[in-house]
Amino acid sequence: MRRSVLPALAIGLLALGWSTTSHPEDRKEREFQECPECPVMVGIPAGTFEMGSPHTESGRFDSEGPQLEVAIKAFALGKYDVTSEQFLTFLKETGYQPRPCSTILDMKWKSPGHGQAYSPLNGEPPHWPAVCLDWHDAEKYVAWLNDKVRIAHPTLDRAKGAYRLPTEAEWEYAARAGTTTARWWGNDIGAGKANCNGCGSKWDNRLFADVDSFAPNPFGLYGMLGNAWQWTADCWHPNYLGAPRDGSAWVEEDCDKHVIRGGSWSNLPNFVRSAARSGSSRNSGEYDYSSLTGFRVARDLP
Repeated sequence: MRRSVLPALAIGLLALGWSTTSHPEDRKEREFQECPECPVMVGIPAGTFEMGSPHTESGRFDSEGPQLEVAIKAFALGKYDVTSEQFLTFLKETGYQPRPCSTILDMKWKSPGHGQAYSPLNGEPPHWPAVCLDWHDAEKYVAWLNDKVRIAHPTLDRAKGAYRLPTEAEWEYAARAGTTTARWWGNDIGAGKANCNGCGSKWDNRLFADVDSFAPNPFGLYGMLGNAWQWTADCWHPNYLGAPRDGSAWVEEDCDKHVIRGGSWSNLPNFVRSAARSGSSRNSGEYDYSSLTGFRVARDLP
């Protein structure tokens, strides 16, 4: 475990002038993994950006405005979505039983007891994004991850922890990675850049792809767009009127929907944009995106 990386990483990121042309070896220096079961994390530098999309962006939804300038503190974000293999490790250790994401199809993760766990599909590839998960399932994984990390960091806040779901603003900032186009690679969907219904990949509108199947964005993050929706910490709001400008989560007590980002393999390209957003019930249901939704974790930096 690279324990000493965190303070140095935080200091370096706070002062970093980020360039979207940085080299892969520079990105590697911003990666860390705190325990064998922990996801690989990537340090994201502080900065400001325009959240949302301009009226001229092709495929834009009304929920993506009005645009606002948001300041983001340095933080860390998972290099990949949490994988099926990683989520199964959590289930085996805890015995946690997620709810079905589809009672009609009986799609659910099964955890009969400690040491046993099964994914929703028999033989599900270990490096697929873990999906069929509601917001509570993601939060339970995060709590378990914080318990793991406390072994290495005994002073970690026991009530809160350092790992969490990313805020919606952090997610979009990280997905954009310093770009202002509809997608980090440009305005057009192109071919072979992501997995969606019309993205030009061999998985399009068929099934999930491994989390590392496409090139990373300039921050070194894989799969931010397409393949699987990703939970964020924010409650769903139909627009950005009154949204915080400091990168914090926009939440209310007992909100019934949370924001999901990124789009999935079954969505058309207009959902696979940095600004595109939707809301899904925090509990599993038949008529939301939960069967296509996973998550990646964020981490506060010292």
